[in-house]
Amino acid sequence: MNSSEFLRFLKGRSSVREYRAEPLDGEEIEYILSCARTAPSAGNREAWDVVVVTDEDMRLELSLAALEQPHVRDAPAVFVVCANYIRSMSQYGERGILYAVQDATIAATYMMLAAHATGLRSCWTGAFREEEVRELLELPQHVRPIALLTVGKGQPPQERTGRIALEEHVHREIW
Repeated sequence: MNSSEFLRFLKGRSSVREYRAEPLDGEEIEYILSCARTAPSAGNREAWDVVVVTDEDMRLELSLAALEQPHVRDAPAVFVVCANYIRSMSQYGERGILYAVQDATIAATYMMLAAHATGLRSCWTGAFREEEVRELLELPQHVRPIALLTVGKGQPPQERTGRIALEEHVHREIW
């Protein structure tokens, strides 16, 4: 893949909130998880974990915790990507909290791109009641849910959302 193809690949990914009822197969789930393992991490601590949720009742409960967003209920799989503070704090102390969040977000990004590469669709969902998700999934205290990544088969939206001009984001040498 050359740089033009890569940029086209990235631009082709979009958040999808409508999924067909078709479940993901085990190979698709394992591929996405395997791609997450290749993500860079601070000190190679890999301070992230994922709870894969395919059970319909559990997805319904997650959608309620996610402010009743229907795509969380309707997606055949929800990857709950979590920061595991202990893994990074054991090496970096308090700064390890930030590194764990960064590790989890990078892993989630790789998972979205992996889904896109296989023709699956995804949506990063950050709006949820954290304590409800924590209780529902029985997460230990040192693990924080960062994103609910919905994945399934569906169609990208007809219209793409606009993007802020690059010049609005980039500052050279100083702000």
